[in-house]
Amino acid sequence: MDKDRISKEMEQAILKGVFPGAVLLCAANQKIVFHESYGMADIFEKRKMRKDSIFDLASLTKPLATTLALSKLIERHQVFLDQKTGSILKEFKTSPKADITIDMLLRHTSGFPALREYFRKIIKTDENPRQYLRHLLVHEPLENNIGERQIYSDLGFMVLSWIIEKIAGQRLDRFVSEQIYYPLEIDDLFFIDLNLKNEKFNKYRQKIVATQKCPWRKKVLKGEVDDDNAWAVGGIEGHAGLFGDAGSIYKLCCEILNALLNKSTKVLAPDIIKTFVQKNNQYDMVAGFDTPSKKNSSSGQFFSASSVGHLGFTGTSFWIDPETSLIIIFLTNRVHPLRSNEGIKKFRPQIHDLIYSELI
Repeated sequence: MDKDRISKEMEQAILKGVFPGAVLLCAANQKIVFHESYGMADIFEKRKMRKDSIFDLASLTKPLATTLALSKLIERHQVFLDQKTGSILKEFKTSPKADITIDMLLRHTSGFPALREYFRKIIKTDENPRQYLRHLLVHEPLENNIGERQIYSDLGFMVLSWIIEKIAGQRLDRFVSEQIYYPLEIDDLFFIDLNLKNEKFNKYRQKIVATQKCPWRKKVLKGEVDDDNAWAVGGIEGHAGLFGDAGSIYKLCCEILNALLNKSTKVLAPDIIKTFVQKNNQYDMVAGFDTPSKKNSSSGQFFSASSVGHLGFTGTSFWIDPETSLIIIFLTNRVHPLRSNEGIKKFRPQIHDLIYSELI
């Protein structure tokens, strides 16, 4: 494997302004073969990136927290994929959303719109922010008929975190930590509760990677979730809010890979994970995960059709290929200091192709 060639590509991307800094971890057959850091974690503090830097993982929250938490509840027969939300949430019982199933929410076929700027209303209300968000979700008109189209939706995962809390009797962050992360001895994968003077933030202050210089929060964000809707309700939601480093994501990806391969697992039920990743109607999104699109996939051109992964808005991603047992975790701070920097869209598939050609 030509590690210098990969590093040169990463350093060129920094010089071109694709991102200020990054951590790249690659593993083959559950053995780490490449793990390096590049560039800056914070350009204003002139803080260098470290291999154990903690990133705002953005939408990696969906597969790595919300989806896995649900798999645990399904394993315990506390909820079912074909269960309708109206049978769980009384607020949905008499609404058109009553017939949306857990599976539809996971697969983004619920009919919910992709995104709403709820934070603009939430920051102006005197009501409890999380309760007010749920009020907005209940009253949000569906954009499509239930089950008709796949529209990638943050809102659907906000509903899923509500369902997890209702059934588990615990908030998402506590449930997923206790049931998934701690048993796997994963310490550096967590949510930061903005309503507390969080000990995690103080503990990880020097390792947390900066994101955007927010025009309306009027500061550079560090340890404060970049996603506006998650921020407005205290930092913990089903679509965003997870923080972590590459090594912790790798441990979790190994558990997911073992489940996909029907090998021995510690916390995940292989039959449930394999059900989640079965494709319906050839949509790219499966239950909780993304798969390589046929054209212009962010994973490049070599990952097999059975691969699973996900992207995060802040510049994060992971991909797992069960056919080759290849795992690539690529974490950047491409939104630092501006969210409008989208050079990563072109670079991400290129670096995955290079790594794949070097390893396989």
